[in-house]
Amino acid sequence: MTEYCRRMLNDDEYDSPEKCRERRRRRIEMRRVAALSAEQETKRLRAEEASTSSSAPDEVAEQLEAAREPVFGIMSVAGRSRYMEDAVSVWTSLCLPEICRRRPVHFFAVYDGHGGPHVAELCRERMHVIVEEELVRLSCTRGVDASGEVSGGSKEEDEDVVEEEEGLWRRAMERSFQRMDEAAMNTCACGSAGYQCGCQPMEVALGGSTAVVVVLTPDHIVVANCGDSRAVLSRSGRAVPLSHDHKPDRSDELERIEAAGGRVIFLNGARVEGILAMSRAIGDKYLKPIVISDPEITFSKREPEDECLIIASDGLWDVLSSELACDVARECLGEGSTSATSAIDPSTIGGPPQVEEERSGALYPSRSTLAAALLTRLALGRKSSDNVSVIVVDLKRS
Repeated sequence: MTEYCRRMLNDDEYDSPEKCRERRRRRIEMRRVAALSAEQETKRLRAEEASTSSSAPDEVAEQLEAAREPVFGIMSVAGRSRYMEDAVSVWTSLCLPEICRRRPVHFFAVYDGHGGPHVAELCRERMHVIVEEELVRLSCTRGVDASGEVSGGSKEEDEDVVEEEEGLWRRAMERSFQRMDEAAMNTCACGSAGYQCGCQPMEVALGGSTAVVVVLTPDHIVVANCGDSRAVLSRSGRAVPLSHDHKPDRSDELERIEAAGGRVIFLNGARVEGILAMSRAIGDKYLKPIVISDPEITFSKREPEDECLIIASDGLWDVLSSELACDVARECLGEGSTSATSAIDPSTIGGPPQVEEERSGALYPSRSTLAAALLTRLALGRKSSDNVSVIVVDLKRS
C-alpha cells in the first residue's frame, strides 16, 4: 500500500531545502519499513499455508485474503488554481461488515470543493466514519448459513439474495450522503456547527463539494457519486464508467432542475442559476432544493479481467478522456513498463512513497503512484486550470 499527496504551497511557506530533504528521508524510511513488515507478514502466512495440512485450506486462504491490502497511488495538486479545494481520502480495511461476510472493505474518495475548501475537508474528515457506521448497521441474513457463507439454493433464490444485498448497499450509501449533506449545511467555514460561532449566516450557506466514493470489497466495486468527479474501471483494455457526471445540461438533470423551479443558464458553460457548474453536490444550502445531494450508485461485480480503477476530480477529466486515462494507467502498471516508469524522476515529484521490489531488493516508487503522477502531469500539460486529484488502484495486485 502506498500513498502520496502533494500540495502546492505559497513561496513563503517553504522550509529550507535541508529540512525538506530530512523529512523526505524519514518518510521514505518509515514507508519502507511498513512495506517490509507487510511483505514479511504475507510471507509468513504463505509459509503457514505450505506447512498446513490439506484439511484447513480455506482458513489459510481467508487469512491471506485478510492480510492483503489494496495497492494504490495518490497525487493531489493545486495546479494552476490559486487555492486548493480538492480533498482525497483513503481508508484500507475500513470495517468488517456482515454484508461482506466479515471480510474487509476498503474506502477511496475524491472531493472537489467550490466556494472554499471547508466542505471538501469536512467530507474528508467525516464521510468514511459515516459510511462505516451505516455498513456496520446493516444486517443481511437471508440465504446466509451459520458460517457466514451464502447457502446453496435455486437460481431464483440466489438472484434474490444478490438483489437484497445490492439494495442494502444502496440504502447505506444514500443514507451516508444524506447525513454528510446535513452536516455540511450546518457547519460553518470556521469549523463551528450552526450559527454559534458569530460568523455571518452566509458563511454556512456558501460552499459545497462533489463526492465520488468507492467501496472496494473482495467481490464488488460499489461507487456512489454526487457531482462531476468520476470513477472509471479499466477492464480487458476498455474504459468502463462507474459513475456519470452530474452536469446541469444532462437531459434528466435539466428536467429535474426545471421541475424544481430552477434554471440552467449558459454562462461559461451550463450552470445552475448561472452559478454552479454541476447539478448535484454536498452542501450549497443556498441552491437547495434545486441542487441535491442524492448520489447515483453503481454496483459492479469484480472480474479477473479488471486491471485498475481511476478515481479523480474534474481537473483531470476536463482535459483527459476516460479511455486515454485508462491507457496511461495500464502502461504504468504493466509488468516491465520501464518506458513509463523512467519518464518520471522520483526526485522531481518530492520523493514519493517507496516500495521494495521482491526480485532486486531495490527501492522504487510504486507503479500505481507513478500512474497517478503521470496522469496529473498530463492534465497540467494539457492546461487544466483546476485542482487535480487522482487515485489509481491496481486491481491486479490488490
